[in-house]
Amino acid sequence: MIKRINKPLNLLINYFSVCCVLVVLFSCHTNSNSDRDHLVFRYNEHKNIGSLDPAFAKDNADIWAVNQLFNGLVQMDANLNVKPCIAKSWTISPDGLLYTFNLRTDVLFHTNPAFKSEESRLVKAEDFEFSFNRIIDPKVASPGSWVFQNVEKFSALGTHTFQIKLKTPFPAFLSLLTMKYCSVVPKLIVSNPNIDFRSTPVGTGPFLFKRWEENIKLVFRKNNNYFEKDLNGNTLPYLEAVSITFLPDKQSEFLQFAQGNIDFVSGLDASYKDEILTADGQLNNKYKSTVNMLRAPYLNTEYLAFYMDNEIPEIQSQLIRKAVNHGFDREKMMLYLRNGVGIPADGGFIPKGLPGYNNKIGFKYNPELAKKLVDSFKLSTTNQNPKITLTTTGNYLSFCEFIQREIQKIGLEVSVDVVPAATLKNAKANGKLDLFRASWVADYPDAQNYLSLYYSKNFAPLGPNYTHFSSPTFDSWYENALKETDVYKRELLYSKMDSLVMAKTPIVPLFYDEVVRFTTIKVKGLGINPINLLDLKYVKKEH
Repeated sequence: MIKRINKPLNLLINYFSVCCVLVVLFSCHTNSNSDRDHLVFRYNEHKNIGSLDPAFAKDNADIWAVNQLFNGLVQMDANLNVKPCIAKSWTISPDGLLYTFNLRTDVLFHTNPAFKSEESRLVKAEDFEFSFNRIIDPKVASPGSWVFQNVEKFSALGTHTFQIKLKTPFPAFLSLLTMKYCSVVPKLIVSNPNIDFRSTPVGTGPFLFKRWEENIKLVFRKNNNYFEKDLNGNTLPYLEAVSITFLPDKQSEFLQFAQGNIDFVSGLDASYKDEILTADGQLNNKYKSTVNMLRAPYLNTEYLAFYMDNEIPEIQSQLIRKAVNHGFDREKMMLYLRNGVGIPADGGFIPKGLPGYNNKIGFKYNPELAKKLVDSFKLSTTNQNPKITLTTTGNYLSFCEFIQREIQKIGLEVSVDVVPAATLKNAKANGKLDLFRASWVADYPDAQNYLSLYYSKNFAPLGPNYTHFSSPTFDSWYENALKETDVYKRELLYSKMDSLVMAKTPIVPLFYDEVVRFTTIKVKGLGINPINLLDLKYVKKEH
């Protein structure tokens, strides 16, 4: 049984009308500027952009745009190593509490009439003190305030020395500082009541803000004063501009890409996956001469979650939870539904690519064992017709239908309930769902970020523990890991915690995602990384 919540017909008619108008507008604009095509990088953002203020850079769409405009103390390279940015070096005290950053002396904010002189545009330590205090200001209400919850104070020590003091040691703190929330912003501009920083931002990044017609087009131009150079000492960025459009669906986006009107498409959508890829995940022959495909592990775990505080016997039963884990073929699911893009979850909740990942703790496909587990549940109860309800959004309906068919073969009835994303988000936070599809994308590249979902003090809705899993042993290991400065010992604790979660089965890992990017053959230097951050400062386009 599948229940759906559908949009009214008139909304769909309006939706497709807007798509058609935008396609015409975009195509006309592109053709009139073909002579400068190699200087402009064009991509579409189908989810729209809510804000260009880094204090609100929560979603990928916002993060990608903000990353072109702003910088922080440090940055992450493609291998998840923390590298200098505005901070050219730093030291950490032996007790792990005091971080002292030495800032570059050549970083300027983008030009703006509010700046009175070149000197007023120079980034100083006091700018970071203002920026970070702004993030934790309740009046600002930044969704990134949690980043600094372990910070005791920020201090500007002179013009180019900035210091952060933590309340307790936290080995992953430098990784946290690479998040876009931690970008530096100019107090003079942000505090100006006549400037809407959300829509007219001023940063230090490789590109500067030029124009934003909301829902239509966003344009950035090259920052000629950008401080970073390439390995040969050449000025960055190479491009003259970035142009972002807002076609609201992935199918229209791919059509524009196939016609050469945009340079880049991210992700694999059901509407075009069979058009561009073969069944085993390779580029179809018709695209091999015009398209490059980039593919790498993505720090994103897709999974099903049981609400452990539920009183329904099937949800409470570890027999049933293990049966679901053993009851479907993850490799077959990925081959048929994702053309082999994505890694079947053979380990725990920590995804492949992060320290702590262990491929020996997962569940293997074993339908015979799964059926025996369901039969054991029937024998131990008076319930001879066990059933569960799985809630999902329309985007993942095909996965849930696949699991539904397989699980019903082992004697467990499954109903699939399809709801809007906002409804699922609210219901899972408030314990209203028995079993639901979810995903967790790393906020920062450390396994602690994943394991925080099973810490008992993080029960939703006040934290990310949506399953309400609780274990004193897990909590003790988790707290020890937060204090452990030895990398190897911390990784062992991570692996032990993940193993414990899998043994108690509050979740069903489905797959570890992969970043997939398609670019036109002209695009060079785009790169790819496990946090799916879009970095355009090294991108070139052939004429």
